[in-house]
Amino acid sequence: MDSPVRSLLASGASLTDAALERLLPSPETLPHSIHRAMRHSVFAGGKRLRPILCMEAARMVAGTGELPEGVENLGAAIEMLHTYSLIHDDLPALDNDDLRRGQPTCHVAFGEAIAILAGDALQTLAFQTIAQIPAPAAAVVQILREVSVAVGTGIGCFGDLDTGLAPGMIGGQVVDIESEGVPPTAELVQAIHRSKTGALITTAIVSGALYGSFQHAMPESTLARIRTFGEKAGLAFQIVDDVLDMTQSSEELGKTAGKDAASVKATWPAVYGIERSRVDADQLIADAFAAIEPFGAAADPLKSLAQYLVDRTH
Repeated sequence: MDSPVRSLLASGASLTDAALERLLPSPETLPHSIHRAMRHSVFAGGKRLRPILCMEAARMVAGTGELPEGVENLGAAIEMLHTYSLIHDDLPALDNDDLRRGQPTCHVAFGEAIAILAGDALQTLAFQTIAQIPAPAAAVVQILREVSVAVGTGIGCFGDLDTGLAPGMIGGQVVDIESEGVPPTAELVQAIHRSKTGALITTAIVSGALYGSFQHAMPESTLARIRTFGEKAGLAFQIVDDVLDMTQSSEELGKTAGKDAASVKATWPAVYGIERSRVDADQLIADAFAAIEPFGAAADPLKSLAQYLVDRTH
């Protein structure tokens, strides 16, 4: 990883962590168990990729070279949603995992009931946080709609928000569960990846762009380009995740390796093989770059983050 990307990740993570520290209840706030469980998972050492993508999309669209004031709260809300999804994904009824980000999963540390409620609480706090971001009401509503559809079971249900990512993150999780043990097909694996993982990455980037543009109108064609960037980068991210699950150890990944193959899950390498998967991830990033080319040098930080998504080793 080159120095500029390392610096971008470090500064973005620091800004996100500071916002999360402000927004999350302290471990001394009653009831202690739920707040400690929320903080256990949120501060377990994640890279903060989604909030950083959100903030850098806002910077790119704002065009000033600076992060728009208050965007770190939007990024923190995206991270809360991501963490909630991980807590629930790890539960015995779903993936039944005991390791996440190198730490005991929430249900292992606090029990299944508190883990379920911690995920619920993070989701609720995320939407509360978005509702309070310092932006005009119309922009807040647009961002809330964008995020809620991406997290849910169906994309495009508002008619004028047809993103082609159906279903949303929760819907993708359902398809993933119901397809376990079924021979994977190209159509199935793409549907799961574009929704379960890709929808939240896409909405992090799109919502950041919306936040960065609320002081000036952004053409629909520009927003479509940014959405395409998010879709391509999100799919590439999950393809690389699939490859790493097959090629890295649990210690390197910070989570249990090899579970996808053991569960006969629909993954990109299961359909296309590891080498083709790497080629596909590289092509998706190239396509993502092309989508935001009109932003010129302002897009360079976002491009460097997208490149990191496919170059990472854990």
